[in-house]
Amino acid sequence: MKPASHLLSALALTALASLGTQAQTVYRIVGPDGKVTFSDKPPVADQGKVTSTGTGARASAANANLPFELKQAVSKYPVSLYTSAKCAPCDAGRNLLNGRGIPFTERTISTAEDTEYLQRLAGEANLPLLTVGGQKVKGFSDAEWNRYLDAAGYPATSLLPSGYKNPAPAPAVAVKPKEDPKPVEKAPVEPPPPPLAPTGPTPTNPAGITF
Repeated sequence: MKPASHLLSALALTALASLGTQAQTVYRIVGPDGKVTFSDKPPVADQGKVTSTGTGARASAANANLPFELKQAVSKYPVSLYTSAKCAPCDAGRNLLNGRGIPFTERTISTAEDTEYLQRLAGEANLPLLTVGGQKVKGFSDAEWNRYLDAAGYPATSLLPSGYKNPAPAPAVAVKPKEDPKPVEKAPVEPPPPPLAPTGPTPTNPAGITF
């Protein structure tokens, strides 16, 4: 019988592999004769001009300066970390990713809307939460996190270019700016009607004649 740790690695690798078939990068290769071919395998150097297209092309373009091995892992299995303030396990998880040189996006949970989103995503509101592709790893465990990252093909040591920085943490749910309430328009006040001309006899009109 296989140890539980080996079984977890095998299951993680199988799940990540199945997701990879859906998020695989497709290479568009233009040969010297102008003929265009498509392949899911990295081309050799003399195969002509190469561009990445299809699913995964956008992620590849965003990480164009990364080494090939790291770029492939990011394209197929992007990593996201969900954290909150004053969370020691969150800090430990962030340090692990930074120390290993894993490109990742960090989403902070600080509002009721963020918590509701996390509940829908993970089925609970405990932090930290790590996502590797479509896999969700709840809570922090350096051994477990490393197994999932290994299964996704991330290098064991940092290959990040000098000066590379991950995006700044952002709320899980974008906050929409509040709009200033529009002032209530008051109906124009009509001036009072002019006073009616007096009727009947007056000192200046003893006969009470009106026209």
